[in-house]
Amino acid sequence: MNAAQLHLGRARSFLFVPATRPERIAKAVASGTDVVIVDLEDAVGPADKPAARSALLAWLDDNPGQPVVVRINAAGTEWHEVDLAACRHPGVAGVMLPKAETAAAMAHAHAASTRPLLPIVETAAGLAALPRIATALGCCRLVFGKLDLAVELDLMPDEADAEELVFLPYRAQLVIASRLADLPPPVDGVFTAIGAAEALAAYARRARRHGFGGQLLIHPSQVEAVTAAFTPAAAEVDWARAVLAATDAAGGWVVVVEGRMVDAPVIARARRVLAAAALAAD
Repeated sequence: MNAAQLHLGRARSFLFVPATRPERIAKAVASGTDVVIVDLEDAVGPADKPAARSALLAWLDDNPGQPVVVRINAAGTEWHEVDLAACRHPGVAGVMLPKAETAAAMAHAHAASTRPLLPIVETAAGLAALPRIATALGCCRLVFGKLDLAVELDLMPDEADAEELVFLPYRAQLVIASRLADLPPPVDGVFTAIGAAEALAAYARRARRHGFGGQLLIHPSQVEAVTAAFTPAAAEVDWARAVLAATDAAGGWVVVVEGRMVDAPVIARARRVLAAAALAAD
């Protein structure tokens, strides 16, 4: 695993910037987000795509040492191949592949770009192909594209509900596929309300409870809340340390910490919390 794959696997916050606004890329980098995604797809109209791609490449030339992820246009579009060629630029750390639906498309994107892939699962066909997408060569981490999926399946989500129950069956599929493929926890979709910090925090905490490890963002103001939600809190770290200390002191016998029995799954959870905290600190 190279440095780019390692970073993308650990990242908690992924902030979108339209390629038509290259002056915002540096602002996104300075926002504190773990990953900046420069968007050539949904945020760019068809007539503007060539100019947006050129603007991105010019920015990368002028800003070495500030790698970004690029969301390209989907396989089958007229811009797909030239986007992949552009992603061979040394400033591109990874490729976000929308409408990921086949292992063949994954293999082609990886071979053509030579970059780690973040496939967005946002169609029924993508869900059906999840095991093959997750194990495709180059797959770094799965991403949930909830907005497009809602349109295709005629779902009616409600972001005011932090649990957003309508998406739970589909989110669970990404979590399971990631675990079976030995990938990092998947990345959840965007929260579209800007300026709703408390609702965003609840939304992100739900995603973490349900097995996700990060989230897509649409505004710099969302970075702080999402990063905090996907980072173990001080109380969690204290609990994990207490569990492992009590277990060590008991010499492997079953112990009780904070009124709860500690067995193998609890010990494993404590170790995972400390590992996540160490990665966040790093």
